[in-house]
Amino acid sequence: MIRPYQPKDKPKLLQILKGNIPEYFDLSEIDDFVEYLEEHREDYFVTEKEGQILGAGGINYFPKERNARISWDLIHPDAQGQGIGKGLVKHRIKHIKQQNKFDAIVVRTSQLAFGFYEKCGFKLEQIEKDYWAKGYDLYLMEMKL
Repeated sequence: MIRPYQPKDKPKLLQILKGNIPEYFDLSEIDDFVEYLEEHREDYFVTEKEGQILGAGGINYFPKERNARISWDLIHPDAQGQGIGKGLVKHRIKHIKQQNKFDAIVVRTSQLAFGFYEKCGFKLEQIEKDYWAKGYDLYLMEMKL
């Protein structure tokens, strides 16, 4: 089940984020995630099964640029490879398309996850070395709508 984020989800999501360090995130990104949830979150969705949170992912909107950005995807390490992340991406793409306000969806990820987004239909536009942290490069990707 995919549902909107609730503030009570934050401790579990922080636990999931920490479980993905250092494989997908740097330790320094914990504070960034907390700031995102508290100050920059627009639409954020949680996926759960039998009451257990397995992952989450957000959307931020940039109406002037006519694009939306998929943000802060997290999947519990034990639940990766089961289609949960793909389901969250599809859910957000559908949510964005239904608004009929955007020409593109942007993903800012790293070299560690860009292959996943490529399989979801995003195209690599730019790479910036050590953007997120040392050893974590920015892979800017886009999907035209």
